[in-house]
Amino acid sequence: MKDALLGTVTEEYATLEAFASLLVYEEKALAAASPLDTLPTILEKKTELTDKLASLEKARDAQLSAIGLPSGAKGLELASADDTRLAQQWQRVQEVVDRARRANLTNGLMIRVRMNYNEKALAILRGATGNNSVGVYGPDGRVAAV
Repeated sequence: MKDALLGTVTEEYATLEAFASLLVYEEKALAAASPLDTLPTILEKKTELTDKLASLEKARDAQLSAIGLPSGAKGLELASADDTRLAQQWQRVQEVVDRARRANLTNGLMIRVRMNYNEKALAILRGATGNNSVGVYGPDGRVAAV
């Protein structure tokens, strides 16, 4: 039974590695001038990997339950206490989760910065600068003070 659990944790690790790599690719796309070319594909792949990770976690929890252990990290820690291969693989999973978490935080920050920039640009285009000396073109083509 522990061999099946090891197999699930190994597959979980491989999927998490793919997810972490995808986050690096996403970061590069977010830094590009025009990320809209690649972001939809990245989002689709992230969704696919997230679904797979949820399925693997469910399978892992069922395997832990089958050997009388609690689900989640606590159960895996108990299962790996007397199994070096499982302990090593679980350690690798935790390391890639930390790496993916940091990459995801970075990407979230990059998205927020880009959104703030876009909001400010839209505010300027809409004439909401708060500076009355700045003019924008109105619908009649004439410069109007904001």
